Amino acid sequence: MSNIELSSPAPQVTQITLNRPDKLNALTYELVRELHEALQQIDGDHDCRAVILTGAGRGFCAGLDLNGFGVVPGTENLGTAQQGMAVQQFIATLVPRLRGLRQPVISAVNGPCAGGGFALALASDIRVCATNAKFGTAFVRLGLSGCDIGVSWMLPRLIGASRAWELLLTGRVFDAAEADKLGLVTECVPLEALMDSALATAERIKANSPFGVWMTKEVMWSNLETGSLASGIDLENRTQILASHTLDARRAMTSFFSPDKAAFENR
Repeated sequence: MSNIELSSPAPQVTQITLNRPDKLNALTYELVRELHEALQQIDGDHDCRAVILTGAGRGFCAGLDLNGFGVVPGTENLGTAQQGMAVQQFIATLVPRLRGLRQPVISAVNGPCAGGGFALALASDIRVCATNAKFGTAFVRLGLSGCDIGVSWMLPRLIGASRAWELLLTGRVFDAAEADKLGLVTECVPLEALMDSALATAERIKANSPFGVWMTKEVMWSNLETGSLASGIDLENRTQILASHTLDARRAMTSFFSPDKAAFENR
C-alpha cells in the first residue's frame, strides 16, 4: 500500500493524502520519500492550480514514527550523529519544497497534527481544520529543542513571537478553537465539512490567473525574509510589471466587470 495517495477531488485540484491511518500517518522514510516525489510531480503539472494536503483516517499527521523512521539510503555505515543528521535534513527539506511549489497548498487538518505534521501544516500556504483537530510540538517534552523542521521560523511569523515562544517552550497541545483564535487557521468547521471548506478555498484560488497566483505565493514567502520595506516593494514592483505582460492578466482585466469569467491559458 502506498504511503501517499494522489487524487483529484475537483478539476485542477490535486489532493495529497498521507496514508498510514493505523499510525496516525506518522512519518517514516518511505512516506517522506513518496511525499517528496509527489510534490515534484505536482510542481511539473501545469494544469494543477491548487493542492490540498490531508491525512487518511482520524488524524492529519502525528509526527515522527517513534517505532522507527528508517535509515536514509547510503548512510547505513555512518555514525549515529551522521545518520541522524541525514534523517533530519531529509524531513526538513519538505518545508522549502512546499514553499517553492508553484501552486498554493491548503492543509485540511482532520485530527491530531503534531511534530513533523505540525511543520507540514505551517509550511502550507493556508490551513483549515476540523473542530476535533489538535495541534502541538512535543520536541521540548522529549528532551530535545522545541525548534525543529522550520517550526521556530514559521510559527512566530504566523501567530506572533510571544505566543509562539509559549507554545514551543511548553510543548503543550492546543485545540482547534485556540488555533482559530490564534489565527493559525482560516476556518474551523465540523469534520464532515472540512473537505468542502478546503475545496471552496481552492475554487477561489482557481478563479485567478495561474501566474498571478504563483507570483503572489512566491513574493509573500520571499517578503517574510526580506530585510526592509524598500526591498520588499522593489520585489513587488518588478513582479507586478512582469505579471502585467501576460495574456492572462489582460484577459482578467477585460473580464473584471463582466459576469463572464476569464478563461486562463497560463500564458
